[in-house]
Amino acid sequence: MTNTSSLATARRRSDRLRNLIDHPDSTDPAVAAERAQLRVLTGDRPTGPLHIGHYLGTVRNRVELQDKGVETFLLIADYQVITDRDALGDIRGNVLGLLADYLAAGIDPARSTVFAHSAVPAANQLMLPFLSLVTEAELHRNPTVKDELAASMAKNGRPMSGLLLTYPVHQACDILFCHGNVVPVGQDQLPHIEQARVIARRFNERYAGGEQVFTEPEALLTSSPMITGTDGRKMSKSRGNTVPLGATADETAKIFRKAVTDGERRITFDPERRPEVANLLTIAAEFTGRPAAEIAESIGDAGAGELKRVVTEAVNDGLAGHRARRAELIADPGYLLSVLREGNARANEVADATLARVREAMGTVY
Repeated sequence: MTNTSSLATARRRSDRLRNLIDHPDSTDPAVAAERAQLRVLTGDRPTGPLHIGHYLGTVRNRVELQDKGVETFLLIADYQVITDRDALGDIRGNVLGLLADYLAAGIDPARSTVFAHSAVPAANQLMLPFLSLVTEAELHRNPTVKDELAASMAKNGRPMSGLLLTYPVHQACDILFCHGNVVPVGQDQLPHIEQARVIARRFNERYAGGEQVFTEPEALLTSSPMITGTDGRKMSKSRGNTVPLGATADETAKIFRKAVTDGERRITFDPERRPEVANLLTIAAEFTGRPAAEIAESIGDAGAGELKRVVTEAVNDGLAGHRARRAELIADPGYLLSVLREGNARANEVADATLARVREAMGTVY
């Protein structure tokens, strides 16, 4: 759990990062040099199709960072799929679908490095020295580990796997192998960033004699609105309450027709008293750029049916270009694989250099 003091510190660091990113034309040489050293690490697990929650919450922000000139490493975390499940599923199809959505949204492989977990062995080899730097108690205290364990036990009675327990360390490997120093996250992910900071600090102190082999990464706190699923619960692929980015216009309309609202006919934007209605209005607002309250006022007494029509139209119009580009990309798996292989090659260059430096610091070069 992130306490008030550490949250305030994280916000200050995040605000400073945001200021650096948003002002690329600074005439101060020191500021310009610091900005040039920024490197983002972010990504997703390929457990199924990306949905509008991903698009509004993370994908658009990644494209924005890239377009502002911040070097970006984008991880397709295929190894992490099995942290909380027994099988990989259609891993190849999910990886290519994820990549297609990234590119359709505006990720440019010439400016961003997109790579797969399993294709970068040197990054994963950092797990052993990093595990020596954390205690079992620290791992058990991680909120994600605790939540995922509770969910897994409730769902199928499955005990904690070693991979799930060490999930925070694996994330530290992802961040530190490429010397990522900017990690876009929500507030709930701050404990993971703090664990990576601790591992970087301890490695430098214990194995590198105080030399800075690893820079402590910082969180770039996202300000995207919380979007819930069409049933009012947390949006999740496993709950079937999402709107996939690759859905057709008719499929999108069908999903929204079943969305939960309430019994009041007049549509108002009241997140506390009418969360389901407010959620649909927020989705429409995000895709149209209009304020949610203004959209509610325009619907007025037309009721939930009109609200669902409005949000369906907003999503379909907002994603029309994305879906057309995505369809073209999915139809050309050879191109998608070439993009991934180029990203894997770039990630391996960085990972191999990092591992060589780690081995040198540890005295394990023979």
